[in-house]
Amino acid sequence: MKLQANRWARSVALVAAVSVVASCGMLPRTGPTKREIYAGSVQREGDAFVVAVNDRVTRAAAVVPALGFSDAFKNASSLDSDTIRPGDTLGLTIWENVDDGLLAGEGANSTVLEEVQVDGAGFIFVPYAGRIRAAGNTPEALRRIITAKLDEQTPDPQVQVRRLAGDGSTVSLVGSVGGQGVYAIERPTRMLSSMLARAGGVTIEPEIAQITVIRGDQRSKVWLQDLYKDPRFDIALRGGDRILVEEDSRAFTALGATGSQNRVPFEHQSLSALEAIAQVGGLLSNAADPKGVFILRNEASEVANQVLARNDLEGAQRMIYVLDLTKPNGMFMARDFVIRDGDTLYVTEAPFTQWNKAISALTGSLGSVNTLNTAFGN
Repeated sequence: MKLQANRWARSVALVAAVSVVASCGMLPRTGPTKREIYAGSVQREGDAFVVAVNDRVTRAAAVVPALGFSDAFKNASSLDSDTIRPGDTLGLTIWENVDDGLLAGEGANSTVLEEVQVDGAGFIFVPYAGRIRAAGNTPEALRRIITAKLDEQTPDPQVQVRRLAGDGSTVSLVGSVGGQGVYAIERPTRMLSSMLARAGGVTIEPEIAQITVIRGDQRSKVWLQDLYKDPRFDIALRGGDRILVEEDSRAFTALGATGSQNRVPFEHQSLSALEAIAQVGGLLSNAADPKGVFILRNEASEVANQVLARNDLEGAQRMIYVLDLTKPNGMFMARDFVIRDGDTLYVTEAPFTQWNKAISALTGSLGSVNTLNTAFGN
């Protein structure tokens, strides 16, 4: 009877010790407990709003900045590839119907003027024809103008005008493309998609490829996939456009009882909480609390007011969204809740995990003491 009482007393003492150790926060862990997170909520005089995710919250928080070209880019008409512009380079050949012409040397009846560049004001200079406005004309119209000018000085001149690639009709492509460089806007490459193809296409995963077009002081960006889904995004190019192809830079941070604790880049245009969990290896089966899945973010006041059904909040608000995967619709909530750039996904440890750590710590310590006692013969 006395032996049973001693055993009972030891069990009670062990339980009490475990409770003290666990409650004092003396054990190693991956971060705050679920109770500590709730204790820091605004509802308990903390500085963050803790909100349980439901259908209404999911809809209110699903604010993802959309990519797409502005109207100025989409409404630009396709360039006539035959129209001459400042910076273009032309090739001229002039035939004269005499043996000793104005331009041709003795014994020759033709003169070739290669790489005649159109100046910034849109003019070119042709000997004996003078300074002629080329910009805004087609090669055929310019041919007629030069012919008329020379006809006054040499009999029956024949003129050919060729439009060569020049600074005024080129775009530059940099980033993750098959061939970075400067490309002429020609008849087959007047649109963005065809110019990308001309440069060898993109060299990164299409799902995370973003295309930025810089035109003067304007800049606009679109997803590569949307470029091919929506014809309006296949914009007409302009001379001097700069095209940048780059990988999506968005990422979230995973912490706590997950398969990986790291900064994790997005793998798709949109990412749900369930996909984010899967992307980091899921929840640790021997440690995670499926009732304690938290998404931490700074939310704009407009969104925070809508989520909390208020209208008095101003400035960015600290929000902590809570997912309970054990509820009947918990997995659906996680599937529908949208993760945004800069979010922190944190999964708390299950209470059993801390309890198990406390028991292991105490029994390990007691075992060490018994070993020492045995070694010294006590």
